[in-house]
Amino acid sequence: MGGSARPKRRRATAAALGHGHAGRRPSAGQRTGEKGSWRNVGGGCLILLAALAALAAFGLTARAWGPDLWGRAAPASPGGGYGFAAAVGAALPLGFAALVTALSRMKWRQRPLPSLGWALASLPALAVCSLCALVVFTATRPKHRRDWDFGCYSRGNPCWVHVEYPWVWAVGLLSTVLVAAALITVLVRRADLAGSRAAG
Repeated sequence: MGGSARPKRRRATAAALGHGHAGRRPSAGQRTGEKGSWRNVGGGCLILLAALAALAAFGLTARAWGPDLWGRAAPASPGGGYGFAAAVGAALPLGFAALVTALSRMKWRQRPLPSLGWALASLPALAVCSLCALVVFTATRPKHRRDWDFGCYSRGNPCWVHVEYPWVWAVGLLSTVLVAAALITVLVRRADLAGSRAAG
């Protein structure tokens, strides 16, 4: 009874300790971040769906137009199938360069209206690249020889193309390389001229 009493410890309940965290609401920055993440996911899904739709449309177009491209358009072109392949091979790097130039000048945040103009200007180049890819795809034989059936050898189909024009790939590739080399040379010379003017 006469001894000193022990001091009572202060006990804090779990509710008191967590009260400050339980009632805390997410900040505006956190809500904005969550909305931004959902927008990114939605944008990625839209891009994926657009890519799948483009691939499906490309496949259907190749099946529908392939025989006409190589069975009718190629023989009627100047130089026949080889001239057709050379023209397509030359158009591919030109269209790609025009497409890259237009897309590189698009700045939606700083200049929305000019960017819209450049987006519209890129459509013809995109059409040229798509057509060149379609021509190349429709002349590609199946990977396995067991798939080289009668339909593959019918007029305008891939096996028929390689029988009629055995060197079609060499002609198209050579044309692409030469035009691409010429474009690179022009760009390098322009860069050198711009550098010399800036230095002078």
